[in-house]
Amino acid sequence: MTDTVRETAGETEIPQFPGVRAAKCPFDPPPELRALQQNGTLAKVRLWNGSTPWFVTRHAAQKEVLSSPKVSADVTKPGYPIHTRAFGGGGLSFILKDDPEHARLRRMVQAAFTVRRVETMRPAIQRIVDDLIDQMLAGPKPVDLVEAFALPVPSLVICELLGVPYADHDFFQHNSKTIIKRTVTPEDRAVAFGRLHEYLDGLVAQKLDDPADDLLSKVAARVEDGELTREEAAQMGVLLLIAGHETTANMIALGTLALLQHPGQLALLRETDDPKLVASAVEELLRYLNITHSGRRRVAVEDIEIGGQVIRAGEGIIIPNDIGNRDPEVFPDPDRLDVRRDAHRHVAFGFGVHQCLGQSLARVELQVVYGTLYRRIPTLKAAVPIEEIPFKHDGQVYGVYELPVTW
Repeated sequence: MTDTVRETAGETEIPQFPGVRAAKCPFDPPPELRALQQNGTLAKVRLWNGSTPWFVTRHAAQKEVLSSPKVSADVTKPGYPIHTRAFGGGGLSFILKDDPEHARLRRMVQAAFTVRRVETMRPAIQRIVDDLIDQMLAGPKPVDLVEAFALPVPSLVICELLGVPYADHDFFQHNSKTIIKRTVTPEDRAVAFGRLHEYLDGLVAQKLDDPADDLLSKVAARVEDGELTREEAAQMGVLLLIAGHETTANMIALGTLALLQHPGQLALLRETDDPKLVASAVEELLRYLNITHSGRRRVAVEDIEIGGQVIRAGEGIIIPNDIGNRDPEVFPDPDRLDVRRDAHRHVAFGFGVHQCLGQSLARVELQVVYGTLYRRIPTLKAAVPIEEIPFKHDGQVYGVYELPVTW
């Protein structure tokens, strides 16, 4: 059970956030947070530092907050609900900034992530997926799907897009894992950030001297033109490298495990060649799983009324997409996985001006994976009971550390 703290004796109990998922329901949000949703649109939760930000439980209200100019994503503003003692804004570039600075930096890279541009990458992503499946089929079993497949797919894709040598993947994956782990010390997190920053700064320097046809070279050109500093370019590279592989890797592994636990849904994917059904399955798994399980964070910069309650300027706000995506007012029978559901209204990628830049790329990667893996390995199954699979309860990104599979 999640720890709770009584505000006053006999009155309101404020649950700790993030909560603890029920052992038998590892794909569902913590039950105490679901209870908050049933009680109303707004609640209070308690963070690691004792602060009690507002917690927005309903899908419509979440979209209202995320699109409001009265709230800020700036981690340096007083009242911002910090994730952990080790959390800071360094190295995260524009995602923790507000417009117009956020928009200025985002515009410099957004052309690489348009739907049209990403669609041109589909054949290359398909080759990557097929090659990795070939290697799995030719190798020993059982095999850890995370190490052999889920992590290499997006890592190879983002390395190709950015112009980062894949040979360095052990280095950047190790440091990325440190940065997004909730239990890491501030010192260790700062060291990991520093290593990645130094690495990306070196790559920017290389691209300045010898540009290529990749996104990091385009970023370096902005430095040469005086539109970006080297510091900003390196921070942008760190953000794109981490975000480009960590989230999708976890969705591949966790989505596969969820489907293995729902064999009827898995059969629908395994037996179809309909790209619309595959695309529908991707949206439903994004809704159902919500690997970004620490909530999106904001702070009010003006008073804002949400659900009949005024949130005062300077008060922190948490927008938990896992709860929003289980809102029964939007998604009937929300705890049921249904790959044929129209789930496009989910908020897994956020909403508003800070909506995930790489969502089109993630969608194509997941469509290729979910549309290929189970058809090519139709007898794929978990090699251990689900109780033995280590889930990432300690990370800002949810998933599994390992997923032993066989066939």
